[in-house]
Amino acid sequence: MHLLRWGLTTGWLLIIASLLYDPFTPRFTEPDHPWSPLRLPDTCVPVQGTCLVETPYPLATTLFWGLVVPAGVFVLLVFGHELWRRICPLSFLSQIPRALGLQRQIARVNPKTGETRWQLARVPADSWLGKHYSRLQFGWLFVGLCGRILFFNADRLVLFAWLTFTIACAMAVGWLYGGKSWCQYFCPMAPVQSIYSTPSGLLGSRAHMAATPITQSMCRTVQPDGSEQSACVACQQPCIDIDAERTYWARLPTPAFAFERYGYVGLVVGYFLYYYLYAGNWDYYFSGAWLRQSNQLELLLRPGLYLFGQVIDVPRLVAVPLILGLCTWLGVVAGRAIEAGLRRRVRRHGAEPDRDRLRHRVFLVATYLVFNFFFLFSGRPLLLLLPLWVQYLFDVTLVALSTLWLYRGWGRSPALYSRENLAERFRKQLARMDLDVGRYLDSRSLADLGTEEVYVLAKVLPGFTGQKRLEAYKGVVREALEEGFVNAASSLEVLKQMRLSLGISNDEHRHLLEELGVEDPDLLDPDSRRSLEDQIRLSGYRKSLERLMLVQRLHDADGQAGAGANGQALQALRREYGISSQEDEIVRHDLSPRAAAIHKLELLLERLPALTDGYRALHRGALRDQTAVLALLDDRLKLRKELSLRAILNALATLQDDPCVPKLVQRLQAIAPLGLPELVQENDWAGRLSPAVREALGRPGGQAPSCPLEVPVAETLAFLDSLMVDPSPIVAAAALFLTACVDPERARARSAQMGGGDVPPLLAQTARAVQTLQGTPALRDCPDLEKRVFLATSDFFRRSDADTLAALCERAQLRVFACGDLITEAGDTCRELLLLIEGRATVRHRDGQRAWLEEMEPGRVLDELQVLTHSASESTIVAEADATRVLAVPVDSFDAVLERDPEFARRVLELESMQLQRLMRSPR
Repeated sequence: MHLLRWGLTTGWLLIIASLLYDPFTPRFTEPDHPWSPLRLPDTCVPVQGTCLVETPYPLATTLFWGLVVPAGVFVLLVFGHELWRRICPLSFLSQIPRALGLQRQIARVNPKTGETRWQLARVPADSWLGKHYSRLQFGWLFVGLCGRILFFNADRLVLFAWLTFTIACAMAVGWLYGGKSWCQYFCPMAPVQSIYSTPSGLLGSRAHMAATPITQSMCRTVQPDGSEQSACVACQQPCIDIDAERTYWARLPTPAFAFERYGYVGLVVGYFLYYYLYAGNWDYYFSGAWLRQSNQLELLLRPGLYLFGQVIDVPRLVAVPLILGLCTWLGVVAGRAIEAGLRRRVRRHGAEPDRDRLRHRVFLVATYLVFNFFFLFSGRPLLLLLPLWVQYLFDVTLVALSTLWLYRGWGRSPALYSRENLAERFRKQLARMDLDVGRYLDSRSLADLGTEEVYVLAKVLPGFTGQKRLEAYKGVVREALEEGFVNAASSLEVLKQMRLSLGISNDEHRHLLEELGVEDPDLLDPDSRRSLEDQIRLSGYRKSLERLMLVQRLHDADGQAGAGANGQALQALRREYGISSQEDEIVRHDLSPRAAAIHKLELLLERLPALTDGYRALHRGALRDQTAVLALLDDRLKLRKELSLRAILNALATLQDDPCVPKLVQRLQAIAPLGLPELVQENDWAGRLSPAVREALGRPGGQAPSCPLEVPVAETLAFLDSLMVDPSPIVAAAALFLTACVDPERARARSAQMGGGDVPPLLAQTARAVQTLQGTPALRDCPDLEKRVFLATSDFFRRSDADTLAALCERAQLRVFACGDLITEAGDTCRELLLLIEGRATVRHRDGQRAWLEEMEPGRVLDELQVLTHSASESTIVAEADATRVLAVPVDSFDAVLERDPEFARRVLELESMQLQRLMRSPR
């Protein structure tokens, strides 16, 4: 490819040079040349009613506009942008400053650490250029097409100046900014590339299903051993050079993308139409006379329109941008009108239109039509010189290829792209597990399987147990979060189809998110900006660093002093990839499993005390009355502590008898002395930990730390603020409620910031309640939150799936009883599951002549056995205090949840087995 780029660039530069001096080619255009098909014809080419006078001319402009430009458009649609970007001479020339090591560097200061580092300059995503680059590129394309007609279609000196200026701009941008910033932010050809080659070229590859990490036309370098290595510096996100289809779906809903597509259609129509409006006939264009009319500058103020045999006295300098601008505007208006009409048509049939798919198909048809319209004109003056059968073959080939392109893209959609993307990630996880899949594939490989076949295979593999399925799914979720494909809030919906295929519940998904949040809190940080481009940038740096470290070891083995040189090389490497000290530390740890395990252990041990501090922050005087809400958050903190300890044990299992382990174990025992012996005795750790570690952790290692429960209010509020961004809606809503109990004004301010459409319903309802209340709220003032809190803290529903709680709360009702009121009476049919949430109640049991009483405390479920069996109540339940409150869940809702949630059904069965055993031991 490098040699090919050199060859094409050299040829392009020769054509440009021939614009200045070309004594050879004019002879082929002389009227009396014996055999040249390019000789001037002896026919009249009328322009505004007058025959055009023509003289022999050099062929540079004819070749450039008649062959080079049409060939570029053909390559884009058929082979995709990935080939064009790798062979484009202008892109190649823009990389000269990088090849010479002459690129601008800027200082970046880390606001948290104060660290100053130098890195290659990149276009900031929040700058004007980062937000509006598509307008700049389309504007330059518009100016370029106007300039062709007005200045440099045939004027060789002006065309030379224009092309030289463009090359100088490309090289200047290559010095100013790293990566392919010229192609991404400035090149006027970029809109054309996007239109013809996305979502993909006819023969283009699909990056999201590629087996190699270096996809499509992403930046790369070739190592001395011939292998390719990523050189991506994440100059744009998302990047068309990494995954064109991903960029297409990301930009599809934006108004700028629609303007670009529809405006281009109008611009192309206006460009070719103007030749007719100027000359009054099509002979002027198809004869190629406009390529030979080198006196363009003299015509700027001449009449620019000729209609119905009449000259319209509007100068060409005004008429050209006027006609092209009008047609561009009409293209945008027509495209948007067609979209709106199709949406109305879908609604008339009683359905809600899929806006993305509808726009995608309108885009496809528009591109199909403009491609064929473009080739009705572009290159036609040269094509008409060939035999008739060649012209027919050319036209049929173009229509056939563009029709295949249209067919290939018609069924694409964001959902299909997402499913393929996730299936490919899952395929990689299966390959890493070294499962025996050969006998199920009939000589096929995992790479040969389709999107749905991968999931079908996972269901029939005997070694692919439920635990392995969760491990594979966890790997997919981690990759998707790392690459910014999903975030914590969107992952549940985006991965829904995959979960259904693998039989993974929403509750299991949330549990995995908890685990990932413990292992790497930045993964779930909504303010942490992650992207595929950044992951590729770090991957390229990792491989370059590996090579540098290998060279250092070889130098050390040879006794050469290369430390200083390699130190400079390391700094240059970090500047090239824009690597911070934190990123460098992460990459270095990834290079060594031991270092990675130690780093992870130290981070977890540093974070573990924060869970204890969080518990202290919650249990302060002002919140002690909110026992139910505190019980909910305590359970969440306990779960996170369990997950942290499991992650720590997993890292210790990786290290085994490493010399650093004893000190780490001592730190762990000092931080979390309680519960460790019981956790270590679990079966999954018995064979994984080294004997020394197992023995040390199997006995108490210290005293539980003592500390006062009273903490400053600011610390409590800060901890509640951190919980308000928790992925779990019930945790975030509970934190907002407790904030209102401590500082109502602060809670109302936080509530005002939660008006977006992406706020979960429970959190939004709690925010509205907090805003309308005056003073300190009570839990009953937030009925939706109250229902879920009491359900989630009862033994019966503890740690139930959030969807399960939502389904039960939707039809549950709160009822209030006075002292002495009957809640249920013996013989009544149990149509509701009753949960005591406030007050006291007595259950009066009777078995023949024997009777006994049982006191019920808040959090207990009443008559659950009768509800499960749909039988009549055998006991009488009486309220023993005024304002006794009961949450009533209809039995049909409860049954529906049991059928839908197998994990919940299993937990109910366990609790009822314990209840039966307790009743059998009760006195008769």
